[in-house]
Amino acid sequence: MARKHDTSFYIHIAFFVGAALITITSTFFSNRLARDLAKEEKKKMELWAQAIRLFAAEPSKGVEMDYTLSLKVIEGNTNIPVILINDKGKIIDYKNLNLSKKNEKAELKKVAQKIIRKNKFIEIKIDEKNSNYVYYDDSKLLQKLTYFPLIQLLAMFIFLIVTLYALNTSKRAEQDRLWVGLSKETAHQLGTPISSLMAWIDLLKMKDIDEKLLNEISKDTQRLHTIAERFSKIGSKQEPTPEDFKPTLENAVQYIRNRSSHKIAIATHIPTEEIKVYLNVPLFEWVIENLCKNAIDAMDVTGKINIKAFPDGKYLVIDVSDTGKGISKSNFKTVFNPGFTTKKRGWGLGLSLVKRIIEENHDGKIFVKTSEIGKGTTFRILLKRA
Repeated sequence: MARKHDTSFYIHIAFFVGAALITITSTFFSNRLARDLAKEEKKKMELWAQAIRLFAAEPSKGVEMDYTLSLKVIEGNTNIPVILINDKGKIIDYKNLNLSKKNEKAELKKVAQKIIRKNKFIEIKIDEKNSNYVYYDDSKLLQKLTYFPLIQLLAMFIFLIVTLYALNTSKRAEQDRLWVGLSKETAHQLGTPISSLMAWIDLLKMKDIDEKLLNEISKDTQRLHTIAERFSKIGSKQEPTPEDFKPTLENAVQYIRNRSSHKIAIATHIPTEEIKVYLNVPLFEWVIENLCKNAIDAMDVTGKINIKAFPDGKYLVIDVSDTGKGISKSNFKTVFNPGFTTKKRGWGLGLSLVKRIIEENHDGKIFVKTSEIGKGTTFRILLKRA
């Protein structure tokens, strides 16, 4: 049964919703502010055009004109790019264009065409036949404000990614500490009864006890010791050593064969020549045992498990295939999550443990290579060759 959403899922959803609301609200007010500023700049340009009109108009006979106010309005525009053009398309004047002095004429022509294409202009009637046109562009402040919502969205997106990464990393680190602590404690708790059992076996050997029975008890005790050793290695950063792959695999497979139904066939296909890979032997045997046990659980009474190994460049490829129930494609990655299980019993830690051992203790990779519902699954492991 698949793992249900935990509290962190709802925290993530609430975080996303909150961030989205903040971004939408901020973007709305930024756009509104940009529209208001654009209206103000249009009014300024209308006033500027009116000043140009008064300045260009011929004074009535006998009337002396005071151009002080008009000049102040014209000179007062210090941030809005503006071009004054006559009805023949000739540039009469311009302001706030920031042209380079080296190619001023050529650059003026390009900038003028760019501003004219935006079609933001005010007509100035000089007389009945002649008109001038004031073309203007957004000020730098308005341009920055126009792009500000996009910058906000990008900043919020980066903030979300970083925050979620930090939350997930923190959560995983906490899970790792819990996992390692539980493993170490399990190994520690097993240590005392195992030592006691070994002492009892030595004592029983002095008595007239069936030797075969003692051997079986000894094997089971040794098995418990191996399990405790495996748990003690979880979380320990021990470098894998170059080992011959074949005997390690065969030893793990033989253990499963001896403890599974004769209706389950387990076959290995390994090159005859020696293949050395970097292994932590006790932990890798645990990987094979877990994969085989999962495969057996996925099969109804009878079935086959094929383990095939072959070199591929710097890696040794190991394919563990079964004829079980199969896994849906949507669960190819989910199966490795702690707690994921399709069985009525179990904690769903087997494949999670397998992935952790392969990636952290062997610097390798494991993934679902293929799977088909009702036909079976193939897990692929990549280990570095020595």
